Amino acid sequence: MRRWLKWLGLGLALAAVILTFVNASWLAPDPEGSPKLIAHRGLYQLYDREGLERDTCTADRIYEPYHGYLENTPQSVLRSFNMGAHMVEIDIAPTKDGEVVVWHDWTLDCRTEGAGPVRDATLEELQSLDIGYGYTADGGETFPFRGGAFVGAMPTFEELGAQLPPNAHLMINFKSKHPEEADLIAAKFAAMDRDPAEAGDAFYGHEGPIGRIRELFPEAWSWNTQNAKQCSQDYVLYGWSGYLPQSCRGETLLVPLNYQWAFWGWPNRLIARMEEHGGRVVVIGPIGDNLPRGLTLPEQVEEIPSSFNGYVWIEDAFTIAPALRPSLDDRDAAEVEASEAALDARRARQ
Repeated sequence: MRRWLKWLGLGLALAAVILTFVNASWLAPDPEGSPKLIAHRGLYQLYDREGLERDTCTADRIYEPYHGYLENTPQSVLRSFNMGAHMVEIDIAPTKDGEVVVWHDWTLDCRTEGAGPVRDATLEELQSLDIGYGYTADGGETFPFRGGAFVGAMPTFEELGAQLPPNAHLMINFKSKHPEEADLIAAKFAAMDRDPAEAGDAFYGHEGPIGRIRELFPEAWSWNTQNAKQCSQDYVLYGWSGYLPQSCRGETLLVPLNYQWAFWGWPNRLIARMEEHGGRVVVIGPIGDNLPRGLTLPEQVEEIPSSFNGYVWIEDAFTIAPALRPSLDDRDAAEVEASEAALDARRARQ
């Protein structure tokens, strides 16, 4: 019995040594490049996520505004790039007359004075609306974005694309399950003479449109959240062996900020495995109740290893981008002061 236990102990020790070397980050090659920020919705108004459900209106639960930008607008997207975002995530929706607008919600009721599905309205109808109409931080006492510059400001995809600077990358979110929306956006790319693979654009959403996008643009980055979660789960289960699961090969792996420790070989060895098989790694915000999918505080960037060269999903480019790219911080003194006050309030809530 004692001899058997001795051999068992030796076997476990040997296995531990092998696993240590197989997954040793310091033995992997140093990743090339630096972290790349994905600004979710560009610059937008963060909101209270307590009790948030799929169809909850978010415009009437925003926090006190600390900048003057609304999501999915050219001004929001362009300022994000100016502040150091590598990629900006935008949402798209088809119109009744075959156009594509940059818009998040299925309906107009939450953010505008209009009503009904976006897909049932013509472009002319959509571009007559005030897209800042429904925003309030005090339960409807005041509406800081109503009746001003956001009247008639819903952009088409082509209008936004025409304003992009060189080397600007978009991540396009399909809000529906319909494959034909991939064909519609492909036609808009053709009209803009923009090849998404060459431009470094990306797509994500339901497998319906994403499957079609992979047929149309096989070289472009495309993924869906469910498959990315599956890749992450499989890697945590099997990555110890040095084997990269099939669900991760050529796919996207999501690493929650508070579970970096669970990913074998993090960061360098994991990065090398994903890059070898054409995959991408995205760090997202901490997993927990009512938390956004991206980082919300500048200090969270410091929790990411300095050698990480993948993508970082952020919710507040207005405060987080300057933390990673201080040389590009173009905020004036008033904007910095307002940002710091907003961050203090956010930290107090978390």
